[in-house]
Amino acid sequence: MSTFDTLNELPDAVAEGLQAGTLAPYLGAGLLSLCEGPTPPADPLALAAVLTAKVSVPGKIKNRLTAAAQFIENFKHRKTLVKAMSEAYALSATPSPLHHWLASLRAPLIVDTWYDDTVRRALAAASDHVDWAEVQGLSQSEHFGTWLGWYDAQGQGQPDPIEAPTLLYKPWGGHAPAANFLISDSDFVEVLTEIDIQTPIPGPVQQRRAKLGFVFLGCRFNDQLPRAFARQIMKRSAGPHYAVLPEPPTRMEARFLAEQGITRIALPLHAVAEALTRATATA
Repeated sequence: MSTFDTLNELPDAVAEGLQAGTLAPYLGAGLLSLCEGPTPPADPLALAAVLTAKVSVPGKIKNRLTAAAQFIENFKHRKTLVKAMSEAYALSATPSPLHHWLASLRAPLIVDTWYDDTVRRALAAASDHVDWAEVQGLSQSEHFGTWLGWYDAQGQGQPDPIEAPTLLYKPWGGHAPAANFLISDSDFVEVLTEIDIQTPIPGPVQQRRAKLGFVFLGCRFNDQLPRAFARQIMKRSAGPHYAVLPEPPTRMEARFLAEQGITRIALPLHAVAEALTRATATA
């Protein structure tokens, strides 16, 4: 039986660690639920529906995001897939108060595992006092032999890693600034083949995580892909780790939480967001 700690209240250590830069935000698609107004697809099923509305795919894979994306890539070309993804995420959500609060922290590392531009927009809005850079995972079908794309705060690509106080890491790529997307089965197979030896993990991420724990916000671990990436991004990190997960974990989620020593916070994401944004720099 997998066992892990579950808390029914938000410990002070979470806000304090985020503010002190000893805990790093690790964000998932669910964070879009905090945004007011229209948002782009906010979970794999919704994204699969958008992609398969543009290109017909076999019914048996219609709801399987990476398989549907692979079918589009194989039979309609990679450019068709990238175009469909770019159109799906052309709509920029309005950053929530939590997005803005996180962007204001000058965190050494922010991990964002979805394709939208919301975190980038929040960082840009805070750029008068937050110096940041971005690194994204690259598809090997488009950038063979190059695992990472580096961008400054203005979205200009850079050939080498950028040393900035705040680093935004998007391991699955993102809409802005260059339409980089890890989305198809083959995209993920290429990365997962190397991820155990950390090849696709940016060097600065490996260095910074050694002093960090992670706070998972808007993440689910009920699929092997988010578990595999989280496991490898967390590797050799300092801890402690927390996950806001109000829903009862699935069997595999429970196993993952126990395996990684992640404390579950059994509160709705909006309640945690409200509590965190009430925190002040002097708390």
